[in-house]
Amino acid sequence: MTVTHGAGHLLGDPHHDGSSLYVSTQVPRLGDRVTVRVRIPLGPPEQAERGVHLRVVRDGEPRMSPARLVEVTATDRWYEAEVLVHNPVTSYRFFIDSPGGYRWLNGRGVFAREVPDVADFRLTVFEPAPAWMTGSVVYQVFPDRFARAISDKPLPEWAQAAQWDDEPIASGHGVATQLYGGDLPGVREHLDHLVELGIGTVYLTPVFPGRSNHRYDATTFDHVDPLLGGDEALVDLSRAVHERGMRIMGDITTNHTGSGHEWFAAAQADRASEEASYYYWTEDEPGYVSWLEHASLPKLNYAAPALAARMIEGPASVIGRWVAPPYSLDGWRVDVANMTGRYADQDVTHEVARTIRETMTAINPEAVLVSEHFHDSGADMMGDGWHANMNYSAFTRPVWSWIVAPDSTVPALGLPTTLPRRSGVDMVAAMRDFDSVVPWKVMATQWNMLGSHDTPRLRTLAGSREMVEVAAGLLFTFPGTPVLFAGDEVGAQGTNGEHARVTMPWDDPDRWDGETFEIYRSLIALRRSSQALREGGLRWVVVTDDAVAYLRETPEESVLVLVARAPWDGAVLPGELAEPGAVRNLYGGAVLDHGDDGLTLPGDGPGVQVWRLR
Repeated sequence: MTVTHGAGHLLGDPHHDGSSLYVSTQVPRLGDRVTVRVRIPLGPPEQAERGVHLRVVRDGEPRMSPARLVEVTATDRWYEAEVLVHNPVTSYRFFIDSPGGYRWLNGRGVFAREVPDVADFRLTVFEPAPAWMTGSVVYQVFPDRFARAISDKPLPEWAQAAQWDDEPIASGHGVATQLYGGDLPGVREHLDHLVELGIGTVYLTPVFPGRSNHRYDATTFDHVDPLLGGDEALVDLSRAVHERGMRIMGDITTNHTGSGHEWFAAAQADRASEEASYYYWTEDEPGYVSWLEHASLPKLNYAAPALAARMIEGPASVIGRWVAPPYSLDGWRVDVANMTGRYADQDVTHEVARTIRETMTAINPEAVLVSEHFHDSGADMMGDGWHANMNYSAFTRPVWSWIVAPDSTVPALGLPTTLPRRSGVDMVAAMRDFDSVVPWKVMATQWNMLGSHDTPRLRTLAGSREMVEVAAGLLFTFPGTPVLFAGDEVGAQGTNGEHARVTMPWDDPDRWDGETFEIYRSLIALRRSSQALREGGLRWVVVTDDAVAYLRETPEESVLVLVARAPWDGAVLPGELAEPGAVRNLYGGAVLDHGDDGLTLPGDGPGVQVWRLR
């Protein structure tokens, strides 16, 4: 049995995060002084720290001040210091003067060497995402593939009709034009499925007309696609969602329109028109700039003042109109947000994000703004624009690499190779690298996903229901907002983003995995039952190749999560982590033995175990 100070155990490390256990004020104002706390685990007296200092960067210059020892418990010494919020984004880290040399504590961990400022902790004066988002579970719906309720609708000239049980085309001709005919009334008819699952937010991929099944090539932003039921269908769906106590979010392309868009048609017809200023024009074919050189997606130019007024600024803009009644969207997910407002020497993406947020907030202060950014989004995520990001880098990719089947041939997303299988140590290191470059308020609301309409399906990656449960255990117990793609909860499969856009098998028991549904339903119920799992801090406890364990903690509750992809050696943790007689298994059913040696973590796997410690 491995002991707590063995390899892979992190309870001996000093710890701080941005949660309420460690930071006195989550939304400070300029000039406020915020109390920050750090815990230093007890150890042999000869190894005790000689002192702790706070390092703050103010106006670009680091400053040091001593921290005060304020409490000694059975397990830790607690220090406090004051951070003056002198800048809208104020960064800080801790200096620990120890025998053998000083160490730094930042968002990535503890280092006995010099470290750059990029991973420092951050306080910001910006409001976080509304609380409803972190308390919710988001369910992504790709409308063409969810459900059909309108039986008689014309087939557009660009489309090729598909039967509901046809396999989606994975690549090549027909990927974007294979049309199954799902619609918004179909979504409304199956809302009870979402209620049973425990969903709090419905997120729809684009509903505007286009020349594709995905509709990211909008031909107008003024109407809902008649193939989906038109404007009234969105009004009805929004009303039905809100009547059930849920929220509904839309999806929009602020970076580009479709080449069939009415603005682009006007621009091509008259290069002196206002609409012509909305786009970038070049001498090279096809004569204009487009998204990743796809001529069907001409890029929008935010150097044009009239574009901002039409697209993102004010209640009459595209952004504002659909957030207001009668549609009453509760926010937007913005497609390729990282590219919006960026081209060559132009970069106004942060201004665009702030404008979108101001427009929504003026109409609905509880509206949420989420960006799509597949790689390192840190520089864009200080919290003054996008509330959160689709968290591919800090969650999806690391978890995939840990749970992927050893013999998988699934391609690595966006890379010219197959997805590698990595250790739990590598998974956690990647998570900490990416999480550390954003403020805690952002990290705690990020959209964590195990797949989307742009990725392979989780079941195909994981290879078994057991490994799906392992991944889902991480999803629903980790800081952030859990997001699942419709169909994952019943075992949908797919090898890439296009192939993964399978229809919901409402009447096909061969494609409906009821046991997987119960796993998702139970884990969602677990998350909803625990404040610590929704809002608590994150303290890593054990990190090994095949198992990881972490604590989610609030002042009122402490929850221990153990996730294993295979049998492992187990571990013994200090008994002081749990209140006597308080340990209770919340998921998985295993006993957490609280004996004289401490808390014994079982070495079984694969599986998920969750215990409440206090």
